[in-house]
Amino acid sequence: MSALLDVQHLTVTFDAARGTRVVDEVSFTIAAGETLGLVGESGSGKSVTAFSILRLLQPPGRIMGGRIMFEGRDLLTLSERDMRGVRGAGISLIFQEPMTALNPVMRVGDQIAEALTAHDMASRSEARNRAIELLDAVHITDPARRVGDYPHQLSGGMRQRVMIAIALACRPPLVIADEPTTALDVTIQAQMLELIRELQTEFDLALLLITHDFGVVAEMADRVAVMRAGRIVETGPVRHILRAPSHEYTRQLLAAVPGARATAPNRAR
Repeated sequence: MSALLDVQHLTVTFDAARGTRVVDEVSFTIAAGETLGLVGESGSGKSVTAFSILRLLQPPGRIMGGRIMFEGRDLLTLSERDMRGVRGAGISLIFQEPMTALNPVMRVGDQIAEALTAHDMASRSEARNRAIELLDAVHITDPARRVGDYPHQLSGGMRQRVMIAIALACRPPLVIADEPTTALDVTIQAQMLELIRELQTEFDLALLLITHDFGVVAEMADRVAVMRAGRIVETGPVRHILRAPSHEYTRQLLAAVPGARATAPNRAR
C-alpha cells in the first residue's frame, strides 16, 4: 500500500549554532485511512514534528533536513502559497487547547465557514449551511442556534467539537490530532475519542494521533511510533508493540497504563 504521508529523516533544530536537534532523523509513513499513534512524554518532539509537517514552526525553530512527501509532493519544497492550499484542504490540525486556538471574538459558525471559503469550497451562504451540518456531525445539539455562539459560550468539550468540525470542513484526507483530549475530563475524553473514531470512518480519514498516553494509542491506532528525545525508538503494529515491546522506554510508557498489554485496538476496520 502506497503512503499518503511519507516523512523521511526529518530533522529540526531550535538552535542551529549549537546543532541541538529537537527532532532527529525522524521517519514514518501513514497510509490512506490508517491511524498512526505518535506517543511519547512531553518534550519528546511530537508536536514539533506535527508543526513541521504543516510548516508552521515559529522561529527559532528550523527544519534542517529531510523530506515530507504528501500525495506525491515534497511539502518542504512548496511555496508558502502552495502550502496554504495544503493546510486545511489536504492536512488539517486539531489543536490540544481549543480555547486558545479558536478566535474568541468570532462566532464559531463563521470560523467553520472561513475554513471553507478560504479554499473556495463554498459561497458564504453555502458555508453557513455547511457549518450547521458540521456542528451536527460532531454531535452539538441545536446546531442552527449554536452556529451563532462565541467560543466562551461553549463548554470545553463543545469547543473541542468545534475544532474537529473546522478540521473536517474541507474533507482533508489526513488529520493531525495533537493531544486532542488532554484538556478534557475523563468522561469527555472517552466521548471525544469515540467521536473521532466515528468521523474517521465516515469521512475516510487518515489520522496522525499525537499523545503521551499509551492507553489512547491502544484504543485508537493501527500502528504506533514511540518517540523519545527527538528520535523514534520503536515502531510497529499496536498489537505487536503492546504484547512484545522491544525498547525499555516503550516498556516504561506501557507500565503507566494498567492492563495496556492485554488491550487490543478497538477500531472497526
